[in-house]
Amino acid sequence: MRILGIESSCDECAAAVVEDGRRVLSNVVATQIESHAVFNGVVPEIASRLHVEWIQDVVSRALADAGTGMSEIDGVAVTIKPGLAGSLLVGLSFAKALAWALDLPLVGVNHILAHLYSPQLYETIPYPFIGLIVSGGHTLICRADGFDDISVMGTTIDDAVGEAFDKVAKHYGLGYPGGLAIDRLARNGDARSCRFPSPNLYKGEHRYDVSYSGLKTAAIRQLEQFWDPAWPRTDENIAASFEKAAIDLLLSRLAKAVEDTGIRTVVAGGGVAANTYLRRRLSEKKDVRAIFPPLELCGDNGAMVAGLGCRMLERGDRDGLDLNVSPRVPSFRRLQT
Repeated sequence: MRILGIESSCDECAAAVVEDGRRVLSNVVATQIESHAVFNGVVPEIASRLHVEWIQDVVSRALADAGTGMSEIDGVAVTIKPGLAGSLLVGLSFAKALAWALDLPLVGVNHILAHLYSPQLYETIPYPFIGLIVSGGHTLICRADGFDDISVMGTTIDDAVGEAFDKVAKHYGLGYPGGLAIDRLARNGDARSCRFPSPNLYKGEHRYDVSYSGLKTAAIRQLEQFWDPAWPRTDENIAASFEKAAIDLLLSRLAKAVEDTGIRTVVAGGGVAANTYLRRRLSEKKDVRAIFPPLELCGDNGAMVAGLGCRMLERGDRDGLDLNVSPRVPSFRRLQT
């Protein structure tokens, strides 16, 4: 089964062809970074307009790279949630038109679940496992019992981890995208130069939850309080210190999830899954099998959409032409511990 996957939830216009939910035949991503860099963030109106201009060429390139004509495609999968409404609608409208014109089955895909599926494009990962979904819009620790069956254990109570990276990078003019800029600078910095505090979540039960608003404020507004004057105030040292604090917070919550469930396989997905420090620290843990997607599949891409869509179509899922987008998703079922 060959599935065309279309992804347009934010500022990446992407399409891919995947065979049998595993074999990536093509994966085309047209990035809008240059168009948004001047604003140090994604402008929704610009993003949706560029999707309109690019999507036909991106899909055509994906088919050409796969050596596949539309007559050889068995179904169309498209991201419908969560994301920017205008951007999502461009991808969905294009997918609907293709499915209707060629009488192909159509299925709408949850962007978050697609990120969690992306490592399975290259290896079979038995369930259950602990999922770590980390990006500019999402921070989530979950137990996965199937490709679309997850139970949330923890999440952020405020900012997503990728959002915190972006805002700190913007404040100090480190570059855009912020996560990538901090990652690169941190490799030449020393995290001992600044000791940021770990957040305390006093209200309610937050064993697996994280918070980044306080850490972001400490890095932007209160740096002097936590800086060791023995170290020079360089962009590299700021990046290394912030990166360590942000990622160590994730790892501490993840360790509790592994300990409490006894599940030793951790699967990561999302843009922050490309972070060098996260990949190294998690891979060093001897009691955990850490699985990451290839770097090219950490960001938004059509291959993860096509792969997950294939599994849904194999099960018999079908969506009609009344399918619509949802900028947000209802809360996932939360695991009771």
